[in-house]
Amino acid sequence: MKPIILANWKMNLGVNESADLALLLKNELEGVEEKDLVLCPSFSSLAKVGEIIQGSNMLLGSQDVFWEEKGSYTGEESPKFLAELGCRYAIVGHSERREKIGEDNEMIHRKIKACIAGELIPVVCVGETFEERQEGLTNQVVLNEIFKALAGVDLIPSEQLVIAYEPVWVIGSGQAVKPEEAGEVFRLIRQAVLDLWPLTIVENSVRIIYGGSVDGENAKEFSKLEYFNGFLVGGNSLKAEEFKRIINSI
Repeated sequence: MKPIILANWKMNLGVNESADLALLLKNELEGVEEKDLVLCPSFSSLAKVGEIIQGSNMLLGSQDVFWEEKGSYTGEESPKFLAELGCRYAIVGHSERREKIGEDNEMIHRKIKACIAGELIPVVCVGETFEERQEGLTNQVVLNEIFKALAGVDLIPSEQLVIAYEPVWVIGSGQAVKPEEAGEVFRLIRQAVLDLWPLTIVENSVRIIYGGSVDGENAKEFSKLEYFNGFLVGGNSLKAEEFKRIINSI
């Protein structure tokens, strides 16, 4: 599978700012091949960014999704509506939503199933807090989040899924985990998904990526890890040159 690099712009750019950055990245990254490049702007900017990158080597992603197709769910966006806007991916279970919005594993599970049914590829975020890491609970936390989110999700060969290991305590800190530590979690995630699906599905449909203070300096070391398939980039995806450096490191 191609490596994937997702730009999570969070709630940092308005519509015009998002359009300007999308156009800049479209031009700067025009020659990039054999990598899936995904822009995830805010909901308000999806249509405009999608229009700008249409027909390019870039794909559109959503920062969140709801688990129902339609109905009385004020403020939510369904997989169906996002797909109509041209979205191919949706981030699910980001730590900021777990912490600040109160998303739990059951909600994340329902969102994943809705994405797959709605022909969106879920990007499932897992990772431990600093306190959990200090207590030696990293493996337990990651496994718990994976199994509660993915148990009962039946992937078939035509469907895909991305798992992003994002240690909660490094997001936005400017300090990434040591690559060898991330590599240990990658191996753990790989074994966990092999407990859920056959080897052929895992090898052809599941990508494991890293997120959390990724920059042009450390990206190359992470890209050498076994089972590595890409990055979920936050703050540095707002800087065109730095984002380009990360992409070129793979």
